[in-house]
Amino acid sequence: MQRKRSPFFPIVILFIVLNGFFVAGKSMLEKWNADQTVLIFGNLLLFAVTLISFLLAKRGLQSTNPNAFVRAVYRSVMIKFFICAIVAFVYIQITKKEVNKPALFVCMGLYLVYSFMEVSVLTKMLRNKPNA
Repeated sequence: MQRKRSPFFPIVILFIVLNGFFVAGKSMLEKWNADQTVLIFGNLLLFAVTLISFLLAKRGLQSTNPNAFVRAVYRSVMIKFFICAIVAFVYIQITKKEVNKPALFVCMGLYLVYSFMEVSVLTKMLRNKPNA
């Protein structure tokens, strides 16, 4: 009997691989002047926010009203964006002139990667939904 994997599994794998790289690749990150702590915390934050966003959108997907799914996706994207923007603003305000720009730009790229993966998983779930 084969166990069915969670649709969120690829995002979990991405999180684990990225954290493994950030921990193991400390010397490479230092060459790029990227702060390891910022990258690990950013990856953790993006994973947590993506999980919350995914769960909100998944709840909308389970609704019989097709508009509920669209609203849930919009809501989850807005929540994700504003949480990330607030955390970035707080980080910039706390560190002032010592902001680690390479790590911040990598986190911005990771935001896009996590968002893309979340949308692809949700789209796949929508296609597999009966009467969709």
